[in-house]
Amino acid sequence: MNGGRARLAAGILEADFGNLYRVVRKLERAGADRLHLDVMDGHLVPDLTFGPLVVRALRRLTRLPLDLHLLVDRPSTLVDGLIAAGADSITLHVEAPEPPERLREVLATVRRAGLAPGLALYPGTPVGALTPFHDLLDIALVLLVDPAAPERRFRGELAGKVADARELFAGRPHGWEIHVEGGIGRETAEVVGGFGADILIVGSALFQRGHDIAREIRLVKALADEGWTREIGRGEPPIPRESWSIVATLPHPEADTLSRSIERAGIPTLVLRTGPFVPGVEAERVVMVPAAAEVFTRKRFGLGFAEEDETL
Repeated sequence: MNGGRARLAAGILEADFGNLYRVVRKLERAGADRLHLDVMDGHLVPDLTFGPLVVRALRRLTRLPLDLHLLVDRPSTLVDGLIAAGADSITLHVEAPEPPERLREVLATVRRAGLAPGLALYPGTPVGALTPFHDLLDIALVLLVDPAAPERRFRGELAGKVADARELFAGRPHGWEIHVEGGIGRETAEVVGGFGADILIVGSALFQRGHDIAREIRLVKALADEGWTREIGRGEPPIPRESWSIVATLPHPEADTLSRSIERAGIPTLVLRTGPFVPGVEAERVVMVPAAAEVFTRKRFGLGFAEEDETL
């Protein structure tokens, strides 16, 4: 189980495509949390990469989530095939030249399929361009390099867009992520972590000769969490992603009712028995939520802060 908050998506464009099976296995063992696939059509950007067939092949190779980034000018023509191929999240570009209503249809299609829909921004596009779509977004991807530029260097002066993107989801306690891509590695992870990046997309830094991939992944995630602690946490470390907090201990029917109310607010819950099964005895249940959503949940549902409640 991963500790900490930051997560790493391994971008595979710099990997050895002649040995994808070995690359994927190495990334799994090294602790990558996802695979990030840049689908390029040679139109929105000059490069041409791959489509549904390669996504389907990778789906057969791994259980890691497949995070797709569509640098294509007509995402509507590809989305159904990519969903069928086994994607877990699909992020398209707000700059794609399809009409805004068509982009909304694509995002809605992704969500209906049970996947996470997202929109990406070029370095020169303001975060405000995402506002008309924010109700359909689970992901906002901030690019810190121009994928069409010959020199693709990290532009630290734009990292503040990560914090701006977080504001899109103000009031929504759970179920969204800010991704950041472009020049991300050990030298830049602390910067973007300090602005609140959730998913760091790392490509070439993982595949440099002489680099230990597992060590690189550990460093990137640890440095991102250090940035969060220094800037957002003001000295307090981030809440680990897998932590769950008990927010109530109730009889079974009341626990189920509270759980349903919390989930209608967009927060997942767990309802667990407080003790072993005893015939004829109805044990109380604990209601749990992700620890990062605990404060919101308690305030929203008037649950208070009981001393006996715990974080697991």
